[in-house]
Amino acid sequence: MFTNLGNYPEMNWLFLIGLLAPVPVWALTKLFPEKKWIAYVNMPVIFGATQMMPPARTVNYITWTAVGLFFNLYIFNKHKGWWARHNYILSAALDVGVAFLGVLLYFTLQSKDIFGPEWWGLMTGDHCPLASCPTAPGIRVKGCPII
Repeated sequence: MFTNLGNYPEMNWLFLIGLLAPVPVWALTKLFPEKKWIAYVNMPVIFGATQMMPPARTVNYITWTAVGLFFNLYIFNKHKGWWARHNYILSAALDVGVAFLGVLLYFTLQSKDIFGPEWWGLMTGDHCPLASCPTAPGIRVKGCPII
């Protein structure tokens, strides 16, 4: 599967990336010893954490990053007491809110075959009318070219 004849030969490059990724962080800690936060950047933890992230669209990752940076940089530095008391509760509330909304949407919309408004951004297909045509030679389907 991961050989040159397999489906995923590029995955082997990730071994090299994983080996070399900590080197820039190490170099930055030597170059800027007064910046103590650089030593906390742990590339194996970052790579390992991405394994546990659910498959989501880019907007989800941007939102997670924005909320995380806001609460863990701005609120933590400006309002440490509030952050210490409420950050864990906020995290739990955001997680429970997503789970609750998923169940609510299923029972109110999807169980009744309502999948949302019809608009161009909702289409999940590849917008190619020939995508469902057979590619084996000699098979004829109405509306598809003969190969």
